[in-house]
Amino acid sequence: MYSIMEVPAYGARGGLRNNAGLKSVRTSIIIPTLNEAGNLPLVLPRVPDWVHELIIVDGCSTDGTVEVARQLRPDARIVLERRRGKGAALRAGFGAATGDVIVMLDADGSMDPQEAILYLGALLAGADFVKGSRFVQGGGTDDMSPIRMTGNWLLTQAVRLLYGGSFSDLCYGYMGFWRRHLSVLNPDSDGFEIETLLSVRALCSGLRIFEVPSFEASRVHGVSNLRTLPDGWRVLKTILRERVTVGLGSVVR
Repeated sequence: MYSIMEVPAYGARGGLRNNAGLKSVRTSIIIPTLNEAGNLPLVLPRVPDWVHELIIVDGCSTDGTVEVARQLRPDARIVLERRRGKGAALRAGFGAATGDVIVMLDADGSMDPQEAILYLGALLAGADFVKGSRFVQGGGTDDMSPIRMTGNWLLTQAVRLLYGGSFSDLCYGYMGFWRRHLSVLNPDSDGFEIETLLSVRALCSGLRIFEVPSFEASRVHGVSNLRTLPDGWRVLKTILRERVTVGLGSVVR
């Protein structure tokens, strides 16, 4: 079965913090937004200065999100996406990215952009695909209800049972990968399930997967666009559909 390596927090931070060569690998950070004007001041100033490009994909916000983003980061590329859904926004961002590496994170303040160095560090260490985890040493969360915690655990176990591998945290959208792997990952879903789709396809394609620790803070402003039960059902359907599509012989080694 495929193995997923865990990268200790201290290793990536310690090894790359003072590396002047960070900019030699062009990193595109993609942040999808939908009515996140109140949270962007907590997020955008923390995007590391070694990042090659910051791409903000907005899904028709009505609260001035785009204007706030332009004020905070005049250098950011703003992509307007009329299709609804996080997956649609991320796909638009993938299409616009020009970096060697893509790192995707949320705009609600729950993910620290400065952790992006862990993802880049793991990729430079040999990973093809890097998944953030709240449940490995160095990670954690302040923003999971008991029902979300239980659902995430069940879905994670379903992937481990059906596909192998050893993901510790399936439903978490902080991840990074080499842009050259987009043709293999072939993201083609529009909702929150795109995160699971990317992870499962990385696993089935034999990409070298690392997990890095990440801490999830509580949302400060606004209400999450995630709908726990409907979106959880979409994730489960994605897991089952992909399992049928690839077949048993393609996922177990």
